[in-house]
Amino acid sequence: MDILLMLCTILAVVLLVVVLVSYLKSIIKLLNSIGGVGDSYLAKLRLGLRAIETETGHQPTEVTKLNEALIKTSDGLVVVNENLEGTIEAVVAQVNP
Repeated sequence: MDILLMLCTILAVVLLVVVLVSYLKSIIKLLNSIGGVGDSYLAKLRLGLRAIETETGHQPTEVTKLNEALIKTSDGLVVVNENLEGTIEAVVAQVNP
């Protein structure tokens, strides 16, 4: 009787291992279809994101330069605005003596 119970236990353990291995293989197959090979959607997405990162990597340095140029332009426009106000006041003074 003890031998029969021992054989049933061994058979149950072997069956459990076989089932676990088969489920593990199916999980690995599913994960490979999602992103394990080079032509999967995840690999294409990763490649696209890397390209975007490469293309936009120079922006932090360029944005600070752009901000400085815009500040200088703003200062220049203030001067132009003051000159236009003076011109308008001079024209109004000439029209209404």
